Amino acid sequence: MNTKTTLSISEARKKLFEIAEKVQKPSTHYILTEKGRPKVAFMSAEEFESWQETLEVIRDFPDIEKDIKKSEREYKRGNYATLESVLSKEGFILADKNRK
Repeated sequence: MNTKTTLSISEARKKLFEIAEKVQKPSTHYILTEKGRPKVAFMSAEEFESWQETLEVIRDFPDIEKDIKKSEREYKRGNYATLESVLSKEGFILADKNRK
């Protein structure tokens, strides 16, 4: 559910606590306007942080969709390393799985 409501800043000021409560629901946000033009978006802090993390991932991995598809192809071909093999190569001593 993606709920967007548009209000003037003046109207939002009157309903600030009500709006702050409503935006706690996922994908709910308000667009506040000034003189009829969008001025600010109002959303929960949790959702804002999630958007920031998403944008950071997009910046850090601009070709993530291609990278995922390539990884899936490599996995299907059997071209991958297990955690145990990577740790072993790095010199970590692994516990015996059969020993309890």
